[in-house]
Amino acid sequence: MHHMTVTETAKALDAGTVSSRELTQELLGRIDRLDGQLNSFITVTADHALAAADHADQCRAKGEAGPLTGAPIALKDIFCTKGVKTTCGSKMLDSFVAPYDATVVEKLQAAGAVSLGKTNMDEFAMGSSNETSFYGAVKNPWDLNAVPGGSSGGSAAAVAAGLVPAAMGTDTGGSIRQPAAYCGITGLKPTYGRVSRYGMIAYASSLDQGGPMARSAEDCALLMNAIAGHDSRDSTSIARGVPNYSEELSAPLAGLKIGLPKEYFGEGLAADVGNAIQDAIKVFEGLGATVREVSLPHTSYAIPAYYVIAPAEASSNLSRYDGVRFGHRCENPTDLIDLYKRTRAEGFGEEVKRRILIGTHTLSEGFFDAYYKKAQQVRRLIHQDFLDAFEEVDVLMGPATPTPAFDLGAKKDPVSMYLQDIYTIAINLAGIPGISVPAGFSNGRPVGLQILGTHFAEARLLNVAHQFQQSTDWHLRRPEFAEENA
Repeated sequence: MHHMTVTETAKALDAGTVSSRELTQELLGRIDRLDGQLNSFITVTADHALAAADHADQCRAKGEAGPLTGAPIALKDIFCTKGVKTTCGSKMLDSFVAPYDATVVEKLQAAGAVSLGKTNMDEFAMGSSNETSFYGAVKNPWDLNAVPGGSSGGSAAAVAAGLVPAAMGTDTGGSIRQPAAYCGITGLKPTYGRVSRYGMIAYASSLDQGGPMARSAEDCALLMNAIAGHDSRDSTSIARGVPNYSEELSAPLAGLKIGLPKEYFGEGLAADVGNAIQDAIKVFEGLGATVREVSLPHTSYAIPAYYVIAPAEASSNLSRYDGVRFGHRCENPTDLIDLYKRTRAEGFGEEVKRRILIGTHTLSEGFFDAYYKKAQQVRRLIHQDFLDAFEEVDVLMGPATPTPAFDLGAKKDPVSMYLQDIYTIAINLAGIPGISVPAGFSNGRPVGLQILGTHFAEARLLNVAHQFQQSTDWHLRRPEFAEENA
């Protein structure tokens, strides 16, 4: 049962060949047996899950089931979940129990999904390897010596290992797409504002976006049907109708115009990753698509712009963690300043402190115009690059990452870590959607193909990704870890 996709789970539940309780018990047992090796979960909510599964079975018996009724999922530990510890991978929130549900959580519960728990993540979503978590690094199921990517590495690893068929992640600079690529699963970063951020603990508010991580584009479409839509509680949420993302999955690709950004195929791209992407492009040509080279001339400025804007917003968002209202509090402070200093020094990890310091510096008097304002101007140029490209082509394609997953502990300095997001960061700066799908292997580690579209083109991206997955079997491959522990 652990190899079933969300779509297959729905069919099995409809047919009565398995109940939600049976499926939930199977997966909870698998988490209990195997996650000690992976460390993909921070909190497992077994009692809540079994109660939700029983309710789903009752709804199904009454004929009141939807596509996700009884389907097991997991939530990245950045989504507030009422009555459940919500840590954001940080010591600062190790004792925090959320008093309310995030909108995404509410919507999934309303759709009948069964949450098995909260997945591990880089602290406050700051990282590309899931090594900055207060709860320890997550291991990649394809190779336990490799990172799963970040910051949604726990969600990606759990899906890849067959602990859960789907999970929610968040993407600020590639944190859904990069771990999806490293772990050989499918991950969709929607258009900014398409999925509510209410109750999603903020890192960089103009960049953060929640989205689904699953084994197939078909599964991601089902999840998007549940979570997308306007939310009056989120001022950045877009008031726009939501299509049925499953309707156009099977539309033919004849005449599809694909653009290959020349900046994504240059220096720094591992040869075998590039070869896998070129092979994937040939599959699309065989499906009737045409391919041409395009340019995104300001791509090289994406990382410096991002690492000014994101830390600046983080320094503002994380100022609320002061030891007064909630979260970690130092012992026996001598005065208010001592309380602030020691609470934040003890509660935050090194990467979070680094980004807070960078952000505070760039927002300070005398540096705001030189750094933050200039970065926002560059952001606009990057956005325009994409708009210009989509005047010529329907979608853009390229590698999700420059290399396959690297070894745990291999990236010692922050800059080399930041460069792992070279192909994903610009998409967040522009606010457009992107999806990563499995497209091959490099030395036994997965390679991800990234497909990009213009604003609100999620249905198109899911269609393109689904057609690719109907013609290839990369998304059906399972790591030996999962097979050996079937």
